[in-house]
Amino acid sequence: MPKPISVELIEDFLVVWNTTEASKLYERGYFGKPLGIPKPKTTTFDAPLILDLIEGLYLLEEGIIDVEENLPSRRKVDTEKLRALAQEVYEDFNAKYAVYRDLRKNKYAVTPGIKYGCDFAVYKYGPGVEHAPYMVSVKKRGEDITATDIVKAGRLATTVRKRFIVASPSPKDEKDVKYLIFKWFKA
Repeated sequence: MPKPISVELIEDFLVVWNTTEASKLYERGYFGKPLGIPKPKTTTFDAPLILDLIEGLYLLEEGIIDVEENLPSRRKVDTEKLRALAQEVYEDFNAKYAVYRDLRKNKYAVTPGIKYGCDFAVYKYGPGVEHAPYMVSVKKRGEDITATDIVKAGRLATTVRKRFIVASPSPKDEKDVKYLIFKWFKA
């Protein structure tokens, strides 16, 4: 198993400063965003890599990265501390993280979906290789979703040529995630 990549926690994001390691991590599954490169055309680049807390926690749990804060003093950050920080930053973090982890375990590339008004943009192959075919919104089981919410999301998904998916993790078993995919057609 390769040595974990060193990552620095700065407030509520993580940075891979070593550009060679940053490129390798991005190439490994389209994790993060290269600093100053909004839409990378290739998986190799010469820039630090910015990770959000959801990605960081997943990579830390998988043993792919080591997280430190205040790099001169090199204080290690464990999964519990990173999870606690993420729970402060993200609304409904546990549900979103359960879906993120499930999608990653099923070999999808996952990026934030904020520009589509959802939680995640999901790729079969990766950003820069294809446009995200799916937009995923996370809803806790038992949480209300209105017909208007579905129609709005469906209209947006159709406009940007994506499939709209509602993902719902079980509150009792976060490895149990159900997906409801909507397909729109003209009558």
